[in-house]
Amino acid sequence: MIEWLRKIGYEPHDFDSLNAIHIAGTKGKGSTAAFVSSILLRCLPQDRATGLDQKIGLYTSPHLRFVRERIQINNEPISEAKFAESFFEIWDRLEAAQSSPSHGTNLPPNKPVYFRYLTLMALHTFLKEKVSTAIIECGIGGEYDSTNILQKPTVTGITSLGIDHTAILGSKIEEIAWHKAGIMKAGASAFTAPQLPGAMAVLESRATKKGVELKVSKMHDQIDNGEATLGLDGHFQKTNASLAVELAASHLRRIGLTEINTERLPTEFLQGLREVRWAGRCETRHERDLTWHIDGGHTPESIQIVGEWFRDQVLSSTEPAPQGLNKRSPPRILLFNQQARAGGPLLRGLFQAVTGGSRNSIQFTHAIFCTNLTYANSGYKVDLVSINVNGQAIEELSVQNELAISWRDLMVNQDEKCGIHVVRTIENAIEECRKIAREWNSKGARSDRPSDNPIVLATGSLHLVGGVLEVLESSKS
Repeated sequence: MIEWLRKIGYEPHDFDSLNAIHIAGTKGKGSTAAFVSSILLRCLPQDRATGLDQKIGLYTSPHLRFVRERIQINNEPISEAKFAESFFEIWDRLEAAQSSPSHGTNLPPNKPVYFRYLTLMALHTFLKEKVSTAIIECGIGGEYDSTNILQKPTVTGITSLGIDHTAILGSKIEEIAWHKAGIMKAGASAFTAPQLPGAMAVLESRATKKGVELKVSKMHDQIDNGEATLGLDGHFQKTNASLAVELAASHLRRIGLTEINTERLPTEFLQGLREVRWAGRCETRHERDLTWHIDGGHTPESIQIVGEWFRDQVLSSTEPAPQGLNKRSPPRILLFNQQARAGGPLLRGLFQAVTGGSRNSIQFTHAIFCTNLTYANSGYKVDLVSINVNGQAIEELSVQNELAISWRDLMVNQDEKCGIHVVRTIENAIEECRKIAREWNSKGARSDRPSDNPIVLATGSLHLVGGVLEVLESSKS
């Protein structure tokens, strides 16, 4: 990565001015980064008239609807014009470097891979736009991640660790922790969310070797007791928010705001926690006849959390029928796909979390399995194309049919029958959900109470969730 930087005219120390906050982890990296960005946007001056406006950069992955989401300034994706400008500035520099006699032999005669290219673009854009603070989320791992060219972050943070990307990071939590710890730097404060003992031991060992004092982020009292309202749903977000408070406060002190005290959260912190937005993570959306619950959980740990969140949402919103009326439960629809990983274990984990281990708990009345193709006629939206999938499997719907069989096996002993549908695209799946809702409402079951609406849980993949949000937004417009 350093060689690629040099090809476009930079050295790692050029990014010291970004005052970077570097975040690694398995679960909650993006949410934590979003919390930090939202807090800092309220804490740092934003007054162009006096020249004191401080821009907050945010680099995350993956994107959901469009690639510009990955590179944000002041919590807004950069414009198409700025994205294109930065893209071609990097491209032209790489072309010029390749034709130069001094072109290094350590690099292939082409361009860096997708994530590295976008990382180059983000860092370049932040320097061009004179960003005063940049929150940088790792892609995969930490030690060898493309973002780990940052030499002097102000603070580093490690979110909850779990098993993911085992082909690259290893299959044991200790191996994964070793990679994540690679972002810690001497001279920068380091915080971690609470971890499993094996992971914590590795993090502490690596911190000691690096000369870093690693602190464990404790649940902040105001977040724990609900006094601080969070803009992101799900109990687990309290852990992410508490870590974000530590990171934001440490950063502010590092850049000179030494009076920051978070024993009682300042107004700006409370506002930032309350007003944060992060699409596709425990997100609820309402249509006239249908309620959507959307989350891109795609690991065993995250899918369990999603299932528990959905179950709690359904149970907490269920209202007793008016006296004298026999209330029927509205349809509960699962919309699921996982094209690149083993989907069967994820379905089992989701099933166990939603049912709560009891036949008398939440049950789905319908399950819809689709590919990640966005539209029925035009296929993928350009920003959502994935080259890491088997094209033949998509055409034959082989993964979706296997998922349908797995789900049917799970439902064998359930009281309710579950209608199982396999469709080709996300657009087809959403139309199937709306068709189920229309049929339910046509029988006179519609109510003005949101709790009586049919409910969808869309989950299993961030690629699926990105397509779902794209189709929902497109149909609104």
